[in-house]
Amino acid sequence: MSQQSCRILFVVESGTDIRIVNGLAQFADLSLFGRRIAGGKVVNRKPDPSLQMVVGPTSRIRFAAQVLTHLSTRKHGYDAVIVQGYGLAALAANCASRLSGIPTFMLVCSPVELYYKCRKRAADARMPYRQYQLWALKLAAATNARVGRHYVVLSRHLEEVVVEHGTSRPVSVIPIYGVDTDRFKPPAQSKVVIRRDLGLPEQGEIIFFSSRIAPEKDAETLLDAVTQIRRGERDLLLLHLSGGHEEFLEAASQRGLAERVVTRDAVDPVGELAAYYQASDVCVQASREEGLGFSPLEALACETPVVAAGVGGLKETIVEPETGWTYSPGNVAELAEQITKALDNPAEARRRAATGRKMVQERYESRIAFEALFDLISGVPRKP
Repeated sequence: MSQQSCRILFVVESGTDIRIVNGLAQFADLSLFGRRIAGGKVVNRKPDPSLQMVVGPTSRIRFAAQVLTHLSTRKHGYDAVIVQGYGLAALAANCASRLSGIPTFMLVCSPVELYYKCRKRAADARMPYRQYQLWALKLAAATNARVGRHYVVLSRHLEEVVVEHGTSRPVSVIPIYGVDTDRFKPPAQSKVVIRRDLGLPEQGEIIFFSSRIAPEKDAETLLDAVTQIRRGERDLLLLHLSGGHEEFLEAASQRGLAERVVTRDAVDPVGELAAYYQASDVCVQASREEGLGFSPLEALACETPVVAAGVGGLKETIVEPETGWTYSPGNVAELAEQITKALDNPAEARRRAATGRKMVQERYESRIAFEALFDLISGVPRKP
């Protein structure tokens, strides 16, 4: 099967990244069927107008029903189906696969039930924790483990997660969307020039926190750590880019950090994001749970030092003393200490960041990841 002739349906229940969509579209004739998200987007950036895209209902149950109907009535239209996650839409796609024989792959980018448990620890009224919802997530995961035929996961950690669901099906570790190391690369200009072009302060040390605002991302621990470091009057600036930047600024203001924070909406990850890594002195990935964590990989590709929580997939990429500094999740004092070490030891920071870039080039290059996915899909025959 050639790349041009491979017809793939990508089913998205909870939103996806433009880099996954663009990567799939590069090697296949791609169609996308996504669930409408109230106040959100099916794809975080506007995809190419030529993409065949259908947006279904907001209700997860109704969306799953439409996925089942769509794949049952057009069973000869696709060579393969990729469904993101292991929720109701995945269950519908897997059931349809049993009827049609179309190879169907569950793309697992995050440990959904582990992320959900973080709501309990975060105690955020806007994202309440309900035990019955956790049970529903676990039931969907366990059912898909029995009905599904193949998983594609981003990390060994996620492989362990889906195996714990009870699956005996193949699990392929392929870290899509990966990192484009031709775009995310060491800066050709000085930080001063890059900051000036981005409208950032030219002086002081910049800590970049690029994660979205969510219970599993633990912005609170980072803010508390910076508050602790600032007691020594260090000239620090926190940079944050995400759709939740206003919430981040509010949390910073409550800690007296409003003047030490620059917050902006999320920028184009394909075009603008690399420059923000290049402008920063350290990138922090503060997580309670993490499937893989692309932000540290993008930072390392730019040879920007990384401090990350020792949790989930981050333990596979940020390893002391090789590629960065780590700390115990939720430990404010330890995070503050590690950030300080990264800033106070520039030669060591450069060494670890350079080692990290080599790791990214060897293991997480986007082109290699998508080629591996295509090889997998093209090698799985349609079942009768």
